[in-house]
Amino acid sequence: MADQQTFRDPWLVAVWPGMGQVAMAAGYYLLAKLEMSILAEFSSKDLFDMENVVVKGGLIVPGAMPRNRLFVWKDPKERHDVLLFIGEAQPPIGKLAFCHRLIDYAKELGVTRIFTFAAMATQMHPMHESRVFGVTTQEAGLGELQQLELELLEDGHIGGLNGILLGVAGEAGIEGTGLLGEIPHIFSQLSFPKASLAVLRVFTTIARIDLDFDVLSAQISTMDEQLGLLLTQLEKQIGERAEVEEQSAESVLREESGLTDDDRHHIEQLFQQASHDRSRAYELKNELDRLGIFREYEDRFLDLFR
Repeated sequence: MADQQTFRDPWLVAVWPGMGQVAMAAGYYLLAKLEMSILAEFSSKDLFDMENVVVKGGLIVPGAMPRNRLFVWKDPKERHDVLLFIGEAQPPIGKLAFCHRLIDYAKELGVTRIFTFAAMATQMHPMHESRVFGVTTQEAGLGELQQLELELLEDGHIGGLNGILLGVAGEAGIEGTGLLGEIPHIFSQLSFPKASLAVLRVFTTIARIDLDFDVLSAQISTMDEQLGLLLTQLEKQIGERAEVEEQSAESVLREESGLTDDDRHHIEQLFQQASHDRSRAYELKNELDRLGIFREYEDRFLDLFR
Protein backbone atom coordinates (compact mmCIF):
# COMPACT_ATOMS: atom_id res chain seq x y z
CA MET A 1 0.00 0.00 0.00
CA ALA A 2 1.00 3.60 -0.46
CA ASP A 3 1.85 5.99 2.31
CA GLN A 4 -1.11 7.89 3.67
CA GLN A 5 -1.92 10.87 1.49
CA THR A 6 -4.49 13.60 1.69
CA PHE A 7 -7.04 13.90 -1.10
CA ARG A 8 -9.81 16.35 -1.76
CA ASP A 9 -13.20 14.62 -1.51
CA PRO A 10 -11.89 11.67 -3.56
CA TRP A 11 -14.04 9.42 -5.74
CA LEU A 12 -13.01 5.88 -6.59
CA VAL A 13 -13.53 4.24 -9.99
CA ALA A 14 -12.97 0.47 -10.11
CA VAL A 15 -12.68 -1.61 -13.30
CA TRP A 16 -12.02 -5.25 -14.14
CA PRO A 17 -11.99 -7.22 -17.41
CA GLY A 18 -15.43 -8.12 -18.76
CA MET A 19 -17.66 -8.30 -21.82
CA GLY A 20 -16.72 -6.01 -24.66
CA GLN A 21 -13.73 -4.77 -22.64
CA VAL A 22 -16.04 -1.86 -21.79
CA ALA A 23 -14.77 -1.22 -18.27
CA MET A 24 -11.06 -1.75 -18.96
CA ALA A 25 -11.07 0.44 -22.07
CA ALA A 26 -12.82 3.22 -20.17
CA GLY A 27 -10.45 2.86 -17.23
CA TYR A 28 -7.31 2.96 -19.35
CA TYR A 29 -8.66 5.96 -21.25
CA LEU A 30 -9.12 7.84 -17.99
CA LEU A 31 -5.66 6.75 -16.89
CA ALA A 32 -4.03 8.09 -20.05
CA LYS A 33 -6.04 11.24 -20.66
CA LEU A 34 -5.92 12.43 -17.06
CA GLU A 35 -2.21 11.52 -16.89
CA MET A 36 -2.70 9.70 -13.60
CA SER A 37 0.13 8.48 -11.42
CA ILE A 38 0.45 5.22 -9.51
CA LEU A 39 -0.63 5.39 -5.89
CA ALA A 40 -0.47 1.84 -4.59
CA GLU A 41 -0.27 -1.86 -5.36
CA PHE A 42 -3.23 -3.66 -3.84
CA SER A 43 -2.16 -7.13 -2.72
CA SER A 44 -4.58 -10.05 -2.86
CA LYS A 45 -2.32 -13.02 -3.64
CA ASP A 46 -4.08 -15.21 -1.10
CA LEU A 47 -7.27 -15.02 -3.20
CA PHE A 48 -5.66 -16.07 -6.49
CA ASP A 49 -4.26 -19.41 -7.55
CA MET A 50 -1.65 -20.10 -10.22
CA GLU A 51 -2.96 -21.92 -13.29
CA ASN A 52 0.35 -22.46 -15.11
CA VAL A 53 4.00 -21.52 -15.40
CA VAL A 54 5.82 -19.95 -18.33
CA VAL A 55 8.51 -21.78 -20.31
CA LYS A 56 11.24 -19.73 -22.00
CA GLY A 57 14.12 -21.46 -23.75
CA GLY A 58 13.45 -24.65 -21.86
CA LEU A 59 13.53 -22.91 -18.47
CA ILE A 60 10.56 -22.71 -16.14
CA VAL A 61 9.60 -19.18 -15.17
CA PRO A 62 7.01 -18.78 -12.39
CA GLY A 63 3.73 -17.44 -13.75
CA ALA A 64 2.87 -13.89 -12.76
CA MET A 65 -0.08 -13.36 -10.44
CA PRO A 66 -2.78 -10.86 -11.50
CA ARG A 67 -1.96 -7.37 -10.30
CA ASN A 68 -4.27 -4.79 -8.76
CA ARG A 69 -3.10 -1.20 -8.92
CA LEU A 70 -4.46 2.09 -7.74
CA PHE A 71 -3.83 5.36 -9.58
CA VAL A 72 -4.64 8.93 -8.66
CA TRP A 73 -5.54 12.18 -10.42
CA LYS A 74 -5.47 15.40 -8.45
CA ASP A 75 -8.28 17.65 -9.64
CA PRO A 76 -6.72 21.04 -10.54
CA LYS A 77 -10.09 22.66 -9.84
CA GLU A 78 -10.06 21.08 -6.37
CA ARG A 79 -13.52 19.50 -6.60
CA HIS A 80 -12.99 15.73 -6.56
CA ASP A 81 -9.70 13.90 -6.83
CA VAL A 82 -10.15 10.64 -8.71
CA LEU A 83 -8.69 7.30 -7.65
CA LEU A 84 -8.70 4.61 -10.33
CA PHE A 85 -8.48 0.95 -9.37
CA ILE A 86 -7.52 -1.40 -12.23
CA GLY A 87 -7.65 -5.11 -11.52
CA GLU A 88 -6.12 -7.47 -14.08
CA ALA A 89 -8.50 -10.27 -13.07
CA GLN A 90 -11.26 -11.04 -10.63
CA PRO A 91 -10.31 -13.50 -7.89
CA PRO A 92 -11.89 -16.95 -8.39
CA ILE A 93 -12.65 -17.14 -4.67
CA GLY A 94 -13.15 -14.65 -1.87
CA LYS A 95 -14.81 -11.93 -3.96
CA LEU A 96 -16.66 -10.58 -0.94
CA ALA A 97 -13.50 -10.53 1.19
CA PHE A 98 -11.66 -8.77 -1.64
CA CYS A 99 -14.32 -6.05 -1.80
CA HIS A 100 -14.27 -5.54 1.96
CA ARG A 101 -10.50 -5.00 1.80
CA LEU A 102 -10.82 -2.50 -1.01
CA ILE A 103 -13.64 -0.61 0.72
CA ASP A 104 -11.67 -0.48 3.99
CA TYR A 105 -8.71 0.98 2.13
CA ALA A 106 -10.97 3.43 0.30
CA LYS A 107 -12.34 4.63 3.64
CA GLU A 108 -8.80 5.17 4.89
CA LEU A 109 -8.18 7.41 1.89
CA GLY A 110 -11.37 9.36 2.56
CA VAL A 111 -13.29 8.12 -0.51
CA THR A 112 -16.83 9.54 -0.52
CA ARG A 113 -18.22 7.92 -3.65
CA ILE A 114 -17.51 4.77 -5.68
CA PHE A 115 -18.16 4.00 -9.34
CA THR A 116 -17.88 0.74 -11.21
CA PHE A 117 -18.01 0.35 -14.99
CA ALA A 118 -19.38 -2.72 -16.75
CA ALA A 119 -21.20 -3.91 -19.88
CA MET A 120 -24.85 -4.68 -20.54
CA ALA A 121 -25.47 -7.08 -23.44
CA THR A 122 -28.75 -6.45 -25.28
CA GLN A 123 -30.26 -6.99 -28.74
CA MET A 124 -29.05 -3.53 -29.82
CA HIS A 125 -27.97 -3.04 -33.43
CA PRO A 126 -24.17 -2.69 -33.53
CA MET A 127 -24.44 0.49 -35.61
CA HIS A 128 -26.68 2.25 -33.07
CA GLU A 129 -25.47 4.40 -30.18
CA SER A 130 -24.90 2.62 -26.87
CA ARG A 131 -27.22 3.44 -24.01
CA VAL A 132 -25.99 3.54 -20.42
CA PHE A 133 -27.82 1.65 -17.69
CA GLY A 134 -27.43 2.95 -14.17
CA VAL A 135 -27.77 1.59 -10.64
CA THR A 136 -27.11 3.21 -7.30
CA THR A 137 -26.92 2.32 -3.62
CA GLN A 138 -28.96 5.28 -2.40
CA GLU A 139 -32.45 6.56 -3.15
CA ALA A 140 -31.07 10.07 -3.62
CA GLY A 141 -28.87 8.81 -6.44
CA LEU A 142 -31.87 7.74 -8.54
CA GLY A 143 -32.76 11.35 -9.24
CA GLU A 144 -29.30 12.03 -10.65
CA LEU A 145 -29.49 9.01 -12.95
CA GLN A 146 -32.94 10.01 -14.16
CA GLN A 147 -31.81 13.57 -14.74
CA LEU A 148 -29.01 12.24 -16.94
CA GLU A 149 -31.69 10.26 -18.84
CA LEU A 150 -30.01 6.94 -18.16
CA GLU A 151 -31.81 3.62 -18.38
CA LEU A 152 -32.41 2.45 -14.82
CA LEU A 153 -31.69 -1.21 -14.28
CA GLU A 154 -35.01 -1.94 -12.59
CA ASP A 155 -34.43 -5.63 -11.79
CA GLY A 156 -31.77 -8.25 -12.29
CA HIS A 157 -28.28 -9.13 -11.14
CA ILE A 158 -24.82 -7.67 -11.66
CA GLY A 159 -22.28 -10.45 -11.64
CA GLY A 160 -18.77 -10.24 -10.26
CA LEU A 161 -16.94 -7.49 -8.45
CA ASN A 162 -18.67 -4.77 -10.49
CA GLY A 163 -21.78 -5.37 -8.43
CA ILE A 164 -20.41 -6.82 -5.18
CA LEU A 165 -18.18 -3.80 -4.59
CA LEU A 166 -21.21 -1.50 -4.81
CA GLY A 167 -23.11 -3.66 -2.33
CA VAL A 168 -20.24 -3.55 0.17
CA ALA A 169 -19.88 0.21 -0.37
CA GLY A 170 -23.58 0.69 0.38
CA GLU A 171 -23.24 -1.31 3.61
CA ALA A 172 -20.30 0.91 4.58
CA GLY A 173 -22.38 4.05 4.01
CA ILE A 174 -20.50 5.10 0.86
CA GLU A 175 -22.58 6.08 -2.14
CA GLY A 176 -22.02 3.67 -5.02
CA THR A 177 -22.98 4.05 -8.66
CA GLY A 178 -22.76 1.43 -11.38
CA LEU A 179 -22.61 2.50 -15.03
CA LEU A 180 -23.21 -0.25 -17.59
CA GLY A 181 -22.54 0.45 -21.26
CA GLU A 182 -24.77 -1.28 -23.79
CA ILE A 183 -23.16 -3.75 -26.19
CA PRO A 184 -24.70 -6.00 -28.88
CA HIS A 185 -25.18 -9.51 -27.58
CA ILE A 186 -23.98 -11.07 -30.86
CA PHE A 187 -20.61 -9.32 -30.51
CA SER A 188 -20.20 -9.55 -26.73
CA GLN A 189 -16.80 -11.22 -27.10
CA LEU A 190 -15.42 -8.35 -29.19
CA SER A 191 -14.09 -5.05 -27.94
CA PHE A 192 -16.87 -2.45 -28.18
CA PRO A 193 -15.42 1.05 -27.56
CA LYS A 194 -18.77 2.72 -28.29
CA ALA A 195 -20.04 1.50 -24.91
CA SER A 196 -16.86 2.68 -23.17
CA LEU A 197 -17.37 6.15 -24.63
CA ALA A 198 -21.00 6.23 -23.49
CA VAL A 199 -19.98 5.29 -19.94
CA LEU A 200 -17.16 7.85 -19.88
CA ARG A 201 -19.45 10.63 -21.08
CA VAL A 202 -21.80 9.95 -18.17
CA PHE A 203 -19.03 9.69 -15.60
CA THR A 204 -17.22 12.84 -16.71
CA THR A 205 -20.55 14.71 -16.69
CA ILE A 206 -21.19 13.65 -13.10
CA ALA A 207 -17.60 14.38 -12.05
CA ARG A 208 -17.47 17.62 -14.12
CA ILE A 209 -14.24 16.57 -15.81
CA ASP A 210 -13.31 17.90 -19.24
CA LEU A 211 -12.01 15.00 -21.30
CA ASP A 212 -10.94 14.79 -24.92
CA PHE A 213 -12.66 11.86 -26.64
CA ASP A 214 -11.11 12.27 -30.09
CA VAL A 215 -8.94 9.16 -29.92
CA LEU A 216 -11.82 6.99 -28.68
CA SER A 217 -14.14 8.43 -31.33
CA ALA A 218 -11.61 7.54 -34.05
CA GLN A 219 -11.39 4.02 -32.65
CA ILE A 220 -15.18 3.76 -32.80
CA SER A 221 -15.24 4.84 -36.45
CA THR A 222 -12.74 2.12 -37.32
CA MET A 223 -14.70 -0.46 -35.33
CA ASP A 224 -17.97 0.57 -37.02
CA GLU A 225 -16.38 -0.05 -40.43
CA GLN A 226 -15.14 -3.47 -39.35
CA LEU A 227 -18.47 -4.43 -37.77
CA GLY A 228 -20.30 -3.15 -40.84
CA LEU A 229 -18.31 -5.52 -43.04
CA LEU A 230 -18.82 -8.34 -40.56
CA LEU A 231 -22.57 -7.70 -40.44
CA THR A 232 -22.76 -7.74 -44.24
CA GLN A 233 -20.97 -11.10 -44.28
CA LEU A 234 -23.23 -12.47 -41.55
CA GLU A 235 -26.39 -11.31 -43.32
CA LYS A 236 -25.17 -12.91 -46.53
CA GLN A 237 -24.39 -16.16 -44.72
CA ILE A 238 -27.77 -16.10 -42.99
CA GLY A 239 -29.50 -15.50 -46.31
CA GLU A 240 -27.60 -18.33 -47.96
CA ARG A 241 -28.27 -20.60 -45.01
CA ALA A 242 -31.99 -19.76 -45.11
CA GLU A 243 -32.08 -20.53 -48.83
CA VAL A 244 -30.31 -23.84 -48.26
CA GLU A 245 -32.67 -24.70 -45.40
CA GLU A 246 -35.69 -23.83 -47.55
CA GLN A 247 -34.41 -25.99 -50.37
CA SER A 248 -33.62 -28.73 -47.87
CA ALA A 249 -37.14 -28.51 -46.43
CA GLU A 250 -38.64 -28.82 -49.89
CA SER A 251 -36.36 -31.75 -50.59
CA VAL A 252 -37.37 -33.45 -47.34
CA LEU A 253 -41.03 -32.90 -48.16
CA ARG A 254 -40.57 -34.53 -51.52
CA GLU A 255 -38.62 -37.39 -49.97
CA GLU A 256 -41.23 -37.91 -47.28
CA SER A 257 -44.05 -38.02 -49.82
CA GLY A 258 -42.02 -39.82 -52.48
CA LEU A 259 -42.91 -37.10 -54.96
CA THR A 260 -40.96 -35.03 -57.40
CA ASP A 261 -42.06 -31.65 -58.73
CA ASP A 262 -43.09 -33.43 -61.95
CA ASP A 263 -45.23 -35.89 -59.95
CA ARG A 264 -47.11 -33.11 -58.19
CA HIS A 265 -47.58 -31.21 -61.43
CA HIS A 266 -49.01 -34.35 -63.07
CA ILE A 267 -51.38 -34.92 -60.14
CA GLU A 268 -52.66 -31.36 -60.36
CA GLN A 269 -53.33 -31.85 -64.06
CA LEU A 270 -55.29 -35.04 -63.35
CA PHE A 271 -57.35 -33.31 -60.65
CA GLN A 272 -58.17 -30.53 -63.08
CA GLN A 273 -59.21 -33.02 -65.77
CA ALA A 274 -61.28 -35.06 -63.31
CA SER A 275 -63.10 -31.96 -62.10
CA HIS A 276 -64.40 -31.48 -65.66
CA ASP A 277 -64.79 -35.16 -66.49
CA ARG A 278 -65.27 -37.46 -63.54
CA SER A 279 -64.55 -40.47 -65.65
CA ARG A 280 -60.95 -39.44 -65.49
CA ALA A 281 -61.06 -39.79 -61.68
CA TYR A 282 -60.17 -43.45 -61.88
CA GLU A 283 -56.98 -42.60 -63.73
CA LEU A 284 -56.28 -40.12 -60.96
CA LYS A 285 -56.97 -42.76 -58.28
CA ASN A 286 -54.59 -45.20 -59.90
CA GLU A 287 -51.86 -42.59 -60.04
CA LEU A 288 -52.35 -41.67 -56.39
CA ASP A 289 -52.22 -45.33 -55.43
CA ARG A 290 -49.12 -45.93 -57.51
CA LEU A 291 -47.34 -43.10 -55.71
CA GLY A 292 -48.63 -44.30 -52.35
CA ILE A 293 -50.21 -40.98 -51.43
CA PHE A 294 -53.92 -41.60 -51.81
CA ARG A 295 -54.47 -41.03 -48.07
CA GLU A 296 -52.88 -37.60 -48.40
CA TYR A 297 -55.31 -36.64 -51.19
CA GLU A 298 -58.32 -38.75 -50.19
CA ASP A 299 -60.61 -35.90 -49.04
CA ARG A 300 -59.83 -33.86 -52.09
CA PHE A 301 -60.43 -36.87 -54.34
CA LEU A 302 -63.84 -37.62 -52.77
CA ASP A 303 -64.81 -33.97 -53.08
CA LEU A 304 -64.82 -34.54 -56.84
CA PHE A 305 -67.98 -36.59 -56.39
CA ARG A 306 -70.07 -34.02 -54.55
